[in-house]
Amino acid sequence: MPFSLVQEDITKMQVDAIVNAANTNLAMGGGVCGAIFRAAGTEEMARACLPLAPIAVGEAVLTPGFALPAKYVIHTAGPVYQGGEKGEGDQLRTCYLNSLRLAVEHGCASIAFPLISSGIYGYPKGEALRIATSAIRDFLREHDLQVYLAVLSREAVEVEEELLVDVARYLAEQREELHGELREESFIAYHAALEPRRSVEGLLDDLEEPFCEALFHLIDAKGKTDVEVYKRANLDRRLFSKIRSNRDYVPSKRTVLALSLALELSLEETDELLRKAGYALSPSQVFDVIVQYFIINGRYDIFELNEVLFSYDQPLLGSVGKLGEE
Repeated sequence: MPFSLVQEDITKMQVDAIVNAANTNLAMGGGVCGAIFRAAGTEEMARACLPLAPIAVGEAVLTPGFALPAKYVIHTAGPVYQGGEKGEGDQLRTCYLNSLRLAVEHGCASIAFPLISSGIYGYPKGEALRIATSAIRDFLREHDLQVYLAVLSREAVEVEEELLVDVARYLAEQREELHGELREESFIAYHAALEPRRSVEGLLDDLEEPFCEALFHLIDAKGKTDVEVYKRANLDRRLFSKIRSNRDYVPSKRTVLALSLALELSLEETDELLRKAGYALSPSQVFDVIVQYFIINGRYDIFELNEVLFSYDQPLLGSVGKLGEE
């Protein structure tokens, strides 16, 4: 199952487990920890935590969720940031991995994390996000679990500054060309510069070929497995099975684009696959232009793309929620 960034109050999320950024004594603290204790019921949560304490940094333990919508709370103690030279990165990664393992051991299908250690423990938000994303995506390569990273504001997600500057510049250029009625010339230039790979040349020429057949021809031509593709596309396994089993099924535009990134298609290949599903990229839509920027520049990491989309308040690529697709 996929991984999503969400702007939500973690104490109100309808998931099987939420993660508490705890202290080693498992005592009620401030920030996320205090909010979770209050929402669960302070006395009940304190009693449940008492026999489990203390825990080591990176360790994770589980209690009931009590009054929370979540069935469980997984408490993990993140490291205090001391410059990054004292093993904090490994400790922070361990927080995520131990919490995820504990969730799987208790039969959870969904889990929501805060950005651990990025509050009063002082971990730089950008680095904390990179460690969280790396740990979660590594875990999801071998497990099926819906994972959310919940933040209260979009400013909490710090994307690499150089990338944001490049994306902003590209958006401005596209607006200028669109307003100057140069859209057609722009797309012709892109297509001429990005010749499709010979290994898949001609596979998308027949526009009568159904979307699903074209997709699975491309998967074979790229030498990839189904599991590799739906994991790289951040898709729910059940949604991918629906695409695989129903020749006439047409997924959403976001799903088609997620699959295009997973297959590392060129812009021309992406345009053709979109066309088979009845969609097209529009130079007037911020979402489309950002995705186009990533494809043109050969940046096929869907998690990196989703961080940029999130910062622009755009929908993310891949599956959404338990049903897999909006």
